[in-house]
Amino acid sequence: MALVVVCLATLPEKALAQYESESDASIPLENFYIKRQGVGTLRKILSKVTFGLSTGYGSTTFKHDLSGYGILQNPDSMPKLFKPASVGAGYTNWVNKMTATGNTVQPGSFQVNSDTTKLGFKSKSFSIPIKATLHVEFDRYRIGGGYSIEYMNMGTFKPTSYGDKINSFNTDFSSFFLKKYFGMIGGAVYRYYEYLLVVDANIGGYSMGKNFDKSLIQKGVYMNVGVAVEREMSEYFRVFVRPSYEVKSYKMNVPEGGDAITHKFNAFYINVGATYRIPELRRCFLKSCHAQMNHAHGNREYRSRRHPIYKKQDPHYGENYPNLIKYKGRNKKKLNPY
Repeated sequence: MALVVVCLATLPEKALAQYESESDASIPLENFYIKRQGVGTLRKILSKVTFGLSTGYGSTTFKHDLSGYGILQNPDSMPKLFKPASVGAGYTNWVNKMTATGNTVQPGSFQVNSDTTKLGFKSKSFSIPIKATLHVEFDRYRIGGGYSIEYMNMGTFKPTSYGDKINSFNTDFSSFFLKKYFGMIGGAVYRYYEYLLVVDANIGGYSMGKNFDKSLIQKGVYMNVGVAVEREMSEYFRVFVRPSYEVKSYKMNVPEGGDAITHKFNAFYINVGATYRIPELRRCFLKSCHAQMNHAHGNREYRSRRHPIYKKQDPHYGENYPNLIKYKGRNKKKLNPY
C-alpha cells in the first residue's frame, strides 16, 4: 500500500488529471481519474417527477335545501315539489333531472311550504375512488395535478323535517361514476426518520355522468384538503395513508323558471396508495456487482443493483440491512449477541 502511495506521489500532474474516456488513460491507475459522464437532460427532468396511484373509501353526504318550494306527500307515493303559487304543477327527480309532473291532491295528503319550515332531504352514500397523480417536488414543496374516477353508490334520501309525514325516496339510478380532474399543491411539514407528514390540497372540476341532466346543472370547483402520512421505503418509492375532506356542490335549475336548488355533496375520504419517482441514475448493468452505493464503471455512474425500489438504502454508502444483526430476532434477548 505504501508503494502505491509513493508511486502516486511521484506521478506528474498530467497523470493525475481527469480523462474524458478510458482510451485516454495510459496506465491502469489512471482509470480512477477518468471523468464521469453526466446524466442526460431528459433523465434529469424525469427524475424530478413523482407518480402516484391510490384507492380507498369515501363517505358522501348529499344534502339540499328546498327554500322557495313546497312538498306534497300523497299516501303511499314519492314526495313531489311544487311552487307555492301553483300546487298543481309538481316536480320529481330534482336531484339529477328535475322532471315536471302534475300534482293531484289525494285524501289524506300532507302539504308543507318552505316559508313556514325549513325543508330538505339528506342522504348517505359511499364511494370507491381510484386516483392517479403526478407532481414535481422542490425541496419540501410539491405541485402537480391528477385525475380520479370513483364508483358512487346512492343512498336513500330522508326528509330533514316532518320525517313522520314525508316519505323517503330513492333516485331513479342506484349508482354512478364521478370523474374529477384537479391541480395539486402542498408540502411536507414534519419528518421523523423515514416518515413524512404532508399537507396538500386538490382543486379542480368534476363530471357526474349521464344520469345527470347537464343542461340544467351549474357546477362549481371543488376543493379537497388532506393530511398524508408517507413512509419512505426507498428514495424512489413511498407508501402513504391520506385522510381528507372534500367540499363540492351544484345547482339544479328549474326548466320553467324559479329558484335553483343547491345540492351539496361533501365527502370524507381515506386513501391508501404509493408513489414512485424515476431514479436519476441507471441501475448497474453487472449482475455480479455487489456495490451498495452509487458507483462508477469506466466513465459512467450507476446506482446499486442490490436494492429493489421498495428497499431503503443510502445513496452514499449503501444500506442493505438498516438494523444490525444484534438487534434482530433472538439476539435482542442475549447479553452478548455475537
